[in-house]
Amino acid sequence: MNALHSSLKRAQSDGLARIRDDFPILKLRVNGRPLVFLDNAASSQMPQPVIDRWVRYQTSQHANIHRAVHHLSEVATAEYEGARKKLAAFINAREEREVIFTSGTTDAINLVAHGYGRRFIGAGDEIVLTTLEHHSNIVPWQMVAEEKGATIRVVPVNDRGELIFEEYLRLLGPRTKLVGVGHVSNALGTVNPVREMIQAAHEKGVPVLVDGAQAVPHMKLDVQALDCDFYAFSGHKMFGPTGIGVLYGKAEWLEKMQPYKGGGDMILSVTFEKTTYNVPPHKFEAGTPPIAAAITLGAAADYLAGVGFDLIHAHETDLLDYATDQVNRLPDVRIIGTAEKKAAVLSFVVDGVHPHDVGTLLNEEGVAIRTGHHCAQPVMQRFGIPATSRASFAFYNTHAEVDALVAGIKRVQKVFR
Repeated sequence: MNALHSSLKRAQSDGLARIRDDFPILKLRVNGRPLVFLDNAASSQMPQPVIDRWVRYQTSQHANIHRAVHHLSEVATAEYEGARKKLAAFINAREEREVIFTSGTTDAINLVAHGYGRRFIGAGDEIVLTTLEHHSNIVPWQMVAEEKGATIRVVPVNDRGELIFEEYLRLLGPRTKLVGVGHVSNALGTVNPVREMIQAAHEKGVPVLVDGAQAVPHMKLDVQALDCDFYAFSGHKMFGPTGIGVLYGKAEWLEKMQPYKGGGDMILSVTFEKTTYNVPPHKFEAGTPPIAAAITLGAAADYLAGVGFDLIHAHETDLLDYATDQVNRLPDVRIIGTAEKKAAVLSFVVDGVHPHDVGTLLNEEGVAIRTGHHCAQPVMQRFGIPATSRASFAFYNTHAEVDALVAGIKRVQKVFR
């Protein structure tokens, strides 16, 4: 059994080495030291096959889409819609028209706030959010609430950073018009019980929007199994390019919603008297879309599927467990967010040292982490702190990089001792 375990670990190590070779930026040196990139929750790196797909489009397929009949336009249109098909399969959407390309998670949530919120939320209605939300899933709903005279209700969290489910159930009422919840907390790594939350909301006829920006890189997504009404995520957090994201929406909602943006390609006909809108998804994709980015995102989905989420989950869980154990051994260092179910995020504070100073000194060692409130100020307020230092892992990270992080924290403590 021990020999088998050792063999499996060697196979995993060999696979990881091959995966790391796919990421050219990991060979970079920062301040004379190998780059240790632990800021994946902010933006992950792009593998060579995905970079190559971007270059191939730009050098041999580039044209505008949905309009012309010449060769390049037809090729670009086919590749763009082919990427939509890939993303629909990647999240197991029922129909391709349920996949809308956006500029990212923020844009996708704003689309729902405008298209659903401004049409179906009115005075006295309630929007249920959680303490763990990123600002992108707070501010758009505040705008809607202020405009419509609605109220935002907030699900609290316990000291471990877990949503208090009983309080969530209590907040669901006859005036609730939408629930917005992050699948995974970007600040703490907490994996929220979204399936159970969706089921409870649907029992009261309430639609649910899930912010999946931090979940999609780490776990296999099945929107039909979740039964969510909307699901938003970004390309640059799943090893693809910036400036591209996806909003999944159930077709029945997309048909009822008003467009978020007006312009070309989202119409069937236009006169100065009246405009007739196109059908979903084109109804929500005004103007020239991010064609190259969408096609490249399709390649990123292919790459993730090729690596396999079983391997991703196993390796990242191992990394998080190891990092948690090592950081817990450090005196005067406190982990913020100790939920039983976590994704690969480790937020911590070093007593007597501002997180920005932690990040600056770690950078001198070539270690890249995130410091600040992580666009999640209500989380910081809940734990009575202004900010944290956050290490976030991807499947290309290693135990040796965790060791470099821990050694860097020890150096920080020596400097400030």
